[in-house]
Amino acid sequence: MEPNVRFWIAERHSFIQRFLQWTELLDPTNLVVSIEKIEKSRQLLLKNEDAAIRDLENQRIKDAWKRSLSTVHPDSSKLIPVPFRPAAFLPFTAPMVFFSMVSVKSLKSLVLPQVSFYTYTTAFNMVNGNASYNRHLYESLLLGTGVIASSSFFGLFPVLFQMRVNHVLLKRALPIIILTHVSGMNVVATRSLEPIRGIEVMDKEGNVMGYSRKAGTKAVKDTATSRLVLFGTTAFIPEVFSHFFVRTEFFRQYPWSLWTFKLSCTVLVMGLMVPLSFSLFPQMGRIQCSELEKEIQSVTEETELFYNRGV
Repeated sequence: MEPNVRFWIAERHSFIQRFLQWTELLDPTNLVVSIEKIEKSRQLLLKNEDAAIRDLENQRIKDAWKRSLSTVHPDSSKLIPVPFRPAAFLPFTAPMVFFSMVSVKSLKSLVLPQVSFYTYTTAFNMVNGNASYNRHLYESLLLGTGVIASSSFFGLFPVLFQMRVNHVLLKRALPIIILTHVSGMNVVATRSLEPIRGIEVMDKEGNVMGYSRKAGTKAVKDTATSRLVLFGTTAFIPEVFSHFFVRTEFFRQYPWSLWTFKLSCTVLVMGLMVPLSFSLFPQMGRIQCSELEKEIQSVTEETELFYNRGV
């Protein structure tokens, strides 16, 4: 049984415990850990199947879990490329979100930040999504290209709207609303094959019972919800704080400080919201067998099955 799957099934964490777990998995040092150390950690976990989960007080075991969970995909057991590991999400996306929300006078100056942001998030969602179903490389490339193009287009919509509207509230609110909804739809579109082809559902021992479209739909819906919370909050709070900051005497003396303040606020808020949003739902989702397809119900007597939700 894949160690990461075994861990997430056995450890029925509360929201607070999941949050603390993700703060460890999002440690930037997980981006530079060597392949040799990861392989040794995996071998240790495979040899100590029973002790590995219970013996989290053992620092050696704890470090092995940290390396495995943060670098290896639970479906394929393959290494996640460094730029798309969960620990890379914050340093890559925080500056992109900031530049995407900066007020500009021309459309051209916003094209690069928008395309960069949605290119990265599309690739991240695709790499960290459920990988238990068959998917060809050309399908991923075509799907990814279409999602990037459509997301970037809708992401640029607020600029086109702002050029023609003078309403202050709309000018401030529309970019937040668009970023939030497009980020959620980006997950839905990128992982659209999961509800169509179905994803693996398994029992608590890791035995695969079949492929469920309903589990795929639930996995995508939960992940999209977490992205709505993440980017909606990250875009909203800095705008609110900036609204009050520009009224201060400090801003009147140093107008350039608004950029520094807004960037710092964006990074701080997103630094809190990334582990929080990743923790909203368990990594290994649970679904009642009665909610699944008839063909899956007929092959198991289990009342509850598990599936990888993805990140």
